Amino acid sequence: MIFDLDGTLIDSAPSILDCMATVIDAAGYAPEVPLGVNLIGPPLLKTLERITGITDVSRLQPLAEAFKTRYDTLGVRPTQAYPGVPLMLRRLVAAGLTLHLATNKRQRPTRTIVDLFGWSDLFATIYAQDQVSPGFADKSAMLRQLLLDNSLDPATCIYIGDIPADGRAAASNGLRFVAAD
Repeated sequence: MIFDLDGTLIDSAPSILDCMATVIDAAGYAPEVPLGVNLIGPPLLKTLERITGITDVSRLQPLAEAFKTRYDTLGVRPTQAYPGVPLMLRRLVAAGLTLHLATNKRQRPTRTIVDLFGWSDLFATIYAQDQVSPGFADKSAMLRQLLLDNSLDPATCIYIGDIPADGRAAASNGLRFVAAD
């Protein structure tokens, strides 16, 4: 079983959106779209581009670095696991299933969150956006690498995620997809 993180196992939306608002305001920009949960999921630069309307990476990069600094130090702390998730993960492992994590979140906050919840021993692998350089092009590429690295047969795996892009990434890799509500 392969799980997405944000919106699937945890509710990180309030802290992510708070960090986004703080960083964008501090830089003197006004969001071009409302800051809502629909923005969470894609890679950080794409999200910042959507929020600000800025397409110049040299202008987006300082915003991304400011967000990372704030989120990695303060932002991850208020993250909450969805009710029942910790017990479900432990039961799946106890039943002999191997769990993997594939998230567009970066490694540092992902590992911090997994450690905060005491889940480090539950996931055989944790794949994050920035674990390769340059980062994975998209979730589809990440899942492809996870399957290859772990010699997993897509026909025997499922990917659990929360947004349509997760479903498309699963389909492009021949994985069954389960949408988390």
